[in-house]
Amino acid sequence: MSNLNRLTHAEQFPGDNASYYTQLSERITAHTARIAVIGQGYVGLPLAAEFCHAGFRVTGLDIDKERVRTLNRGESLTPDVSDATLLALRNAGYYEATWDFSVLRNSDVIVICVPTPLRKSKDPDISYVLATVEQVVKHLCPGQLIILESTTYPGTTEELLLPLFEEKGYVAGQDVFLAFSPERIDPGNKQFTVKDIPKITGGVTPACTQLAAMFYRQIVGKVVEVSSPRVAELAKLYENVFRSVNIALANEFSLMCRQLGVSSREVIDAAASKPFGFMPFYPGPGIGGHCIPIDPAYLAWKLKFSNYQARFIPLAEEINQSMPGYVVDLVSEALNERKLCLNGANVLAIGVAYKRGVGDIRESPALQIMASLSKLGVNISYSDPHVPEIVHAGNSLRSVAVDAAILKACDCVLILTDHAEFDYQQMLMSASLIVDTRGAMRGLSGGNAQIVSL
Repeated sequence: MSNLNRLTHAEQFPGDNASYYTQLSERITAHTARIAVIGQGYVGLPLAAEFCHAGFRVTGLDIDKERVRTLNRGESLTPDVSDATLLALRNAGYYEATWDFSVLRNSDVIVICVPTPLRKSKDPDISYVLATVEQVVKHLCPGQLIILESTTYPGTTEELLLPLFEEKGYVAGQDVFLAFSPERIDPGNKQFTVKDIPKITGGVTPACTQLAAMFYRQIVGKVVEVSSPRVAELAKLYENVFRSVNIALANEFSLMCRQLGVSSREVIDAAASKPFGFMPFYPGPGIGGHCIPIDPAYLAWKLKFSNYQARFIPLAEEINQSMPGYVVDLVSEALNERKLCLNGANVLAIGVAYKRGVGDIRESPALQIMASLSKLGVNISYSDPHVPEIVHAGNSLRSVAVDAAILKACDCVLILTDHAEFDYQQMLMSASLIVDTRGAMRGLSGGNAQIVSL
C-alpha cells in the first residue's frame, strides 16, 4: 500500500468542513475511497466483493475471529461469493478481513451489515447494531460516510444512531454523513445478485442521501433516493410484510384446497396466467431465514408506541407459524393410511435449509418439523448438500447421502427444501411414500410412490 493509504482518514482531509462532501465524492467516483463493511455474513460479504470488483479496496470487519481467519484463507461462507472469487480478490489486495475496529479510522465509507434478530418477547434486538455503532463512534473521523444496512424498525437511524454522532460534536451533512440503505440480497439467487437489485437510500440530510446514492451507483445500475432514513427503513419492512401476508394467503389456500380435493399449486399456476393484477405465491412448510419471520414484527412492535395494533401482520404470522404442525399432521395421516404408526416410523427429511440453494438454517421450519416428529417417536434422518451437520434433540446429526437403498428403507420421504441437487425422479422410483411440501414432484411420472402434496 502507498504512504497515502497509511495516513489516517483525518490526515487525508485537511480542508474545512465545507470540503468534506466534495473530497469524499471525488474519492468515491475515482474509486479510491476505502471501504469498511462491518458484518461478513450473507449480506456483508457479497456487498464487499461487489465493491472489490469495481476496483475499491475493502476491509471486511467481523467479531467472529474464526470467520475472519476463514475469509483470509480465501474460503467463502456464502453461496453468492465463490472460494475462487474471494481468494482472487484477497491475493490481488482488494479484500482483507479483520476483527480490529481501529481500521475504521482509515476508512472513507463504513457500511454496517450486522444481524438484527428478535428477542423471545418478539421485541427487536438491535444490540448488535448499537455495539457496532459504539465502535464506529469511537473511531469516527471527519468526512466519513456511515450507512446502516441492517434491517430495523423505522426511526432507528435518526433516533438512535444520529444522537451518538452528535454527542461527539459532529454535524450530520457537514462533518460526517449518515444514511440508511436496506439490504435486499436474496442468498443463492443467481438471477438477481447485489449489482442487479436497485438500492434505496435515505440520509439524515440531502447531502447524506446524495453521497450514499453516489456510493452505491458505483456498483448498482439503479438507486432510489428517498426523503429520509425512516422511509428507507419502512420500505424494507413493507417488502417483507407483503411477502409474509401473501405467503400466509397461499398457505391457508392450500388448506382450503385440500378440503376441496384440489391441488393448490395447479390453481395458483392457472391464476398466474393472468398477465396483470396477480403475483403467484406458493404454499410451503413454513417461513424461515432472517427476513420474513422477523421483519414484520419490527413494524408491528414500533406501531404499538402509537397505540396502533397491526392486524394483517399477526394474522399472517399465526398462519405461517402453524404450517410446521400441519406438515406433521400430513405425515401422520399419510402413514396412517398405509396402516403405519408414526411412533417408530423411519422418516427421511429432504433438505433442512430455509430455502433452496443455500445452507442457511436460521428460523428454518424444517428444524421445527423434525423436532416435533422426534418427540412423537419418529426415527428421523436428513439429507442436505448445503448443511452437513445440525444439532438435533441435543445431539449432532449428520446429513446422509440419498440412494435407492435408503429411499426404500424409509417409511416416508419428507421433502422440506427443494434443492436442485436432489434426484427427485430417483425418489419417485425408489420411495414408497413421499410427502412433498415444495411441489418438487410436480410433472414427474413413473414409480409406485404415493405422493401427498401440500
